[in-house]
Amino acid sequence: MLFTSYAFIGFLCVGLIIYRLAPVKARPYILLALSYYFYAHAGVWCVVFIVSTSIVAYIVTVKMDKQAIARKRYLAEMKDVISREEAREYKARDKRSRRRVLIVGLVLTLGLLAVVKYTDFTITNINSLLDLVGSESRIPLAGILMPMGISFYIFSTVGYMVDVYREAVTPTHNPFHTALFISFFPQLVQGPISRYGDIKEDLLNPKPLKADSLKLGAMRVLWGFAKKLIIADRALIAVKAITGDPEKYSGAFVVAGMALYALELYADFTGGIDITIGTAQMFGIGVKENFIRPYFSKSVAEYWRRWHITMGTWFADYVFYPMSSCKLIRNISGALRKSRLPRRAAQRIPVYITSAVVWFATGLWHGASWNFILWGMLNFAVIMISQELEPLYDKFHKKFRFSTNAVPYKAFAATRTIVILSCLRMLDCYGSVGTTFGAFGSIFTGSPAVLFDGSMSALGLTLFDYVILLLGMLTLFAVSMLQRKGSVRTRLLSAPFALRACLLIALFTAILLFGAYGPGYDVGQFIYNRF
Repeated sequence: MLFTSYAFIGFLCVGLIIYRLAPVKARPYILLALSYYFYAHAGVWCVVFIVSTSIVAYIVTVKMDKQAIARKRYLAEMKDVISREEAREYKARDKRSRRRVLIVGLVLTLGLLAVVKYTDFTITNINSLLDLVGSESRIPLAGILMPMGISFYIFSTVGYMVDVYREAVTPTHNPFHTALFISFFPQLVQGPISRYGDIKEDLLNPKPLKADSLKLGAMRVLWGFAKKLIIADRALIAVKAITGDPEKYSGAFVVAGMALYALELYADFTGGIDITIGTAQMFGIGVKENFIRPYFSKSVAEYWRRWHITMGTWFADYVFYPMSSCKLIRNISGALRKSRLPRRAAQRIPVYITSAVVWFATGLWHGASWNFILWGMLNFAVIMISQELEPLYDKFHKKFRFSTNAVPYKAFAATRTIVILSCLRMLDCYGSVGTTFGAFGSIFTGSPAVLFDGSMSALGLTLFDYVILLLGMLTLFAVSMLQRKGSVRTRLLSAPFALRACLLIALFTAILLFGAYGPGYDVGQFIYNRF
């Protein structure tokens, strides 16, 4: 069920009415039923996977919680009987026991993700190795269909189990509440990756719905529709034409394609998140922001602190920091400190190792293919090189006496970041490493004149479409600038009714008139649906 489909609009309207009329205590169960109904539209078989994940999460978290309660009770009762050393040993045994439970949960949930998402990738690579050694044996592909949004709800589940193990949150002992946290329908399409501690109060202990929440949520959903239908799906037509025929559309077309893809990706992903957050807000549930004006970033590292924020913080909290403090990395750090390497190198190498693992995993999370893995490792390389060159940057800035806070420098740095990221994203667009490098190399051989001789009209877009895209881009920029001073929706809510009504009617009319949909139009899935 696409967010931008009539079916979803009808589902949302009916769901809101049922939710609002239901008793407050029954609302979590209504949301669970709505979530499973929504997810079943992706395929009834998909529900089996998400229910199985919920069962594992419930058993594992309740088991660990009961162990923690028993430990606290025992230590409270025995505090005057056992020594400190005995108490420490008891705590250590309890921690090992809970860790074993956690490992079982991680193996089952991440194992499910690995089997569904990476089986065919693994088989393909084994077959390639068999080719290299001259074997004629082949392993047939499994052809497993990947359930919608499995990467998102598996990561939310893993975070929940780890947080319970760390005793950062107290788990629910209601299996339906566990299932609701994992399957809350607005987040199933493309995230964000929510944490149980952030969302549990709104989700499991709903408050009476407020009119302002409904209005603010509806405005954000409408804005998301505009981004997706007017901008993203229109730009997608040209992007598919360029990347679908790299031999014909090379040189300057590649540059145009990457510029259009940067616009499409931003409008598509942020538009989808707008619909997610707006939908949740209409139900009175707060979901964390996933973007903070990422195209204003002055470096690739800053961009990843602003883009898909919940994914970045997930990898930081559950991969980077645990790995940084693990015994292996500590041993490596100790050995390097005793070596003859320069002090900075000895300090940085463990960071390189841990960051490389994180970016490898990030690339693999985005897609089961080598182009995504290379994309992740190139992001890692750019960030690490940039960090190592920071002392030189500082010397350069001091020598030539210009401020990094000046508007021209900020504009230059943001443009530079967008260009670097657009080059890296070619691995996403072209799908294979060889084709990507071929397209990138053609940039330096083709003439830019082809962009102005009418060839751009052969990409499926008219001059009117390009004007709409330009106006859409300028509108996105203007709204982002306004957003720096606080929520535009909140200010709009306090504006005179006539002004608010005119603006919203104009936006709704623009979607109807300029949205890329209608007879014969292939409605575009949200890009992150495939994850």
